Amino acid sequence: MAVDTAYTSHVKIERVKGPLRRAYLPHVEAPVFFGVHSEIAQHYGVDTQVHEPHASTLDYLVAAAAG
Repeated sequence: MAVDTAYTSHVKIERVKGPLRRAYLPHVEAPVFFGVHSEIAQHYGVDTQVHEPHASTLDYLVAAAAG
């Protein structure tokens, strides 16, 4: 059974350096930055003294699902 697509997300992701990524989202003027912090950085062996901590994609997913 064919179903018409209701929405297609147009998101652009750029890797900046290490775990840092820049995302361009629809209807958001400034890019959103994703990275790692605290326990997530520790798990992946990322030195937060070298890479500035940022909210992770997991943080955004949890926030979106909780809304």
